[in-house]
Amino acid sequence: MTGVAPGPWLRTCALVAAGGAVLAVVSGEAHLGAAHRVIAALVAPPLAALLVCAWLAHRRLVPAVLASSALFAAAAALPGRATHIVFAALALATLLVVVVQSLQEDRAPWGAWRDYVTLTKPRIMSLLLVTGFCGMIAGARGWPGTERAVAATVGLALACGGASALNHVLDRDIDPLMGERTRRRPVASGRVAPSRALEFGLALSALSFVLLAGTVNLLTAVLALVGNLFYVLVYTRWLKRTTSQNIVIGGAAGAVPPLVGWAAATGHLGIAAWILFAIVFVWTPPHFWALALLIKDNYANAKVPMLPVVRGERETARQIVLYSIVLLGVTLLPWAAGGAGPIYVVAALALGAVFVGLAERLRRETTPKRAALLFHYSLLYLALLFAALALDLAF
Repeated sequence: MTGVAPGPWLRTCALVAAGGAVLAVVSGEAHLGAAHRVIAALVAPPLAALLVCAWLAHRRLVPAVLASSALFAAAAALPGRATHIVFAALALATLLVVVVQSLQEDRAPWGAWRDYVTLTKPRIMSLLLVTGFCGMIAGARGWPGTERAVAATVGLALACGGASALNHVLDRDIDPLMGERTRRRPVASGRVAPSRALEFGLALSALSFVLLAGTVNLLTAVLALVGNLFYVLVYTRWLKRTTSQNIVIGGAAGAVPPLVGWAAATGHLGIAAWILFAIVFVWTPPHFWALALLIKDNYANAKVPMLPVVRGERETARQIVLYSIVLLGVTLLPWAAGGAGPIYVVAALALGAVFVGLAERLRRETTPKRAALLFHYSLLYLALLFAALALDLAF
């Protein structure tokens, strides 16, 4: 991944971190107290992104980035005003060195904007945003406010997009083996260098944290980051290639957006929020296994141990039926807990009955046509279910 000059996304992170450090120093000198601490804390995400990117792709930047990180941490840890100012100034100076170093090399082109949009996996992101937005409406039991809704939605989109871009980087070795669809992906096809995609993913992830922590609340920012890291490190990097239960455990990443939305609206998490998490968590295996049945041979070529590859189509279809039945029961928990009314219950029962029916038909006749029908319905199912819940709780 090394050997390519720092790109625009890394330079953006460096400039944002340096700009934040300047504001932190100025606010400290002006004795702004809490505002100074908030500004200083928001420098950490882009600085962390810089450190990871430098270590993995631009080793020449490591000494300066590592020094600025250490100095920044020392400034935060040391209470004495004079010492704090000295270390903060040194951290700023080393960050400026990073900026200069990143700008010294020849500027590479940004690349086609369509490729960067593709890196964010917009179709997957759209469903995650629906569940997050509906979770926010449900948590607020109505409209949470336009500014908060926009900030939370944009912040969640950045986190999802950043995680997806990093997924492209980690899967660049198996994407060419998984058929024409994944072979054409920007990193796998060589249209976007891995280091560029890495910078892009880290920049979006850092910006997400800064936006959510600065305009919504810290819990929302932490939850979005946890979902991001779980998808990238736990699912993509580890589970996907090691166990047939990868999507069962890894589905927790896709279940985080409702928690993000709920936390954005309320500032805390309760049992109702975790029920929304459970719905998406249980929905993920039958949804993904229906897709896995369609592209089983692609997973086998890439040596990814998805359930149809390891246990066969018949067992996969049986597991889909079992999870679909459990899903129907879990979707009734919002009503059982007293948090949803008749609109949601009718929708959950009707949508769930169709889901179980399609799953049972797939078990009886495990064909690509049946698997495709269930897969596409499952997407519509989750969107309609969460829309019904938001509508019910809002009115």
